[in-house]
Amino acid sequence: MTDSAPLPPTVPKPARTGAIAVAGLDLQEGKKIPRGWVVAWAFWDWGGAAFNAVITTFVFTVYLTSSYFVDPAIVAARDAESSPTGAAHRAFTAAEASLTSSLGFGLAIAGVIVALIAPVLGQRTDASGRRKLWLAINTGVVVVMTALMFFVEGKPAFFLLGVGLVSVGTIFYEIATVNYNAMLIQVSTPRTVGKVSGLGWGAGYLGGIVLLLFVLLGLVGLTADSGGFLGISHDDGLNIRLIAVIAALWTLAFSLPILFTVPEISRENRRDKVGFFEAYVVLFRDIANLWRESRNTVLFLISSALFRDGLVGVFTFGGILAQGTFGFSSSQVIIFAIAANVVAGVSTFISGLFDDRFGAKPVIVVSLIGLILAGLGVFFAHDLGSNAFWVGGLILCLFVGPAQSASRTFLARVTPAGREGEVFGLYATTGRAVSFLAPLLFSTFVAVAGAQYWGILGIVIVLFVGLILLIPVKARSN
Repeated sequence: MTDSAPLPPTVPKPARTGAIAVAGLDLQEGKKIPRGWVVAWAFWDWGGAAFNAVITTFVFTVYLTSSYFVDPAIVAARDAESSPTGAAHRAFTAAEASLTSSLGFGLAIAGVIVALIAPVLGQRTDASGRRKLWLAINTGVVVVMTALMFFVEGKPAFFLLGVGLVSVGTIFYEIATVNYNAMLIQVSTPRTVGKVSGLGWGAGYLGGIVLLLFVLLGLVGLTADSGGFLGISHDDGLNIRLIAVIAALWTLAFSLPILFTVPEISRENRRDKVGFFEAYVVLFRDIANLWRESRNTVLFLISSALFRDGLVGVFTFGGILAQGTFGFSSSQVIIFAIAANVVAGVSTFISGLFDDRFGAKPVIVVSLIGLILAGLGVFFAHDLGSNAFWVGGLILCLFVGPAQSASRTFLARVTPAGREGEVFGLYATTGRAVSFLAPLLFSTFVAVAGAQYWGILGIVIVLFVGLILLIPVKARSN
């Protein structure tokens, strides 16, 4: 089985009038893809683990929402108060919640910017035929933003700098992902796209494991008093800031293979080039054509926008919840992160086989149901301590990767030839058009309730609505 409503038959070369061409993946039928291309492509995901796992999920954002950035007077009052339910402890909890909501709002702003520019940049990349060039440029900016996080000292005055760097890095990482996802069609065939996509996501999780192990043992340490085998001081967050530098170098090193190995798209699959502002006119015209000729694709873009935002929210706020709500130390958060990446990586590898056998939609539906139930379990178990989060959190991770990978393959199967950058730009845009929802609902629930765990309900709501909208999206048999 594959997913999507059938696209109108046409010649392989994409029409220049904006009409929907044959799916680009169909043109790969019968081709022999060099294994080196696939490995090089997957290495970019391995390198991207530095930004995903270390910066935005388990280390740097956790650092930004920690006591380092709370007013020292509030921290001192909490430390001097004996009762864990006293006024000083409540003030400290509220201060941490404020940091969390501020970070969420910063990421929401980044999402709006991506929504405005991603499809046009993807369209222009299709026209220029320089996917690798723009992948290199955008990845390079991510590397620079990550390296600059070294200067975010553990003091309240540096909090906004940290939020700004994470937000800008997120913008360019998302744009780079548009180019990277579009290249999935170049390194797979209709029979292997699920396996290849799963390989990429799985490589990302496994890369995160390796890097997080080094971070834990070398710079954080297994206990609060340990500095790791490198013996780096924790003062002003120096060890975390050095982790940012290592993450930048990691991203740079593992993004090089794809740039030297996978070729650019062929000239006959490129679109006509137009000016930047004219590209928006072409974009809306193409969306109208896509709606008329492949409505199922548009419906999937809308539904996936919501559930993918919820998936991002699970990882973005998972580490923050582990520390702020369930009492994990920094080292415990990283240990959990390693276990989470193992679970997510293995489940994603396996799900790729189910994707190729049964289609992407069943994989996505089962994953979303599992995520919603596990999320509610974590919410209701918020006062049961760290063991509750270990169980619920790992169940969440079991389903996140398969849903992400299957979502990408669903779209790859229906993307018109020569328009991969544009359609995956739309994929990023529809996702980012609502990407403020998970951070906004999470932050709003936290701000109103005054406790971090209430934010879980915001993420669950987004996942549930995405599931409801996915149900009528049709899958077809070949």
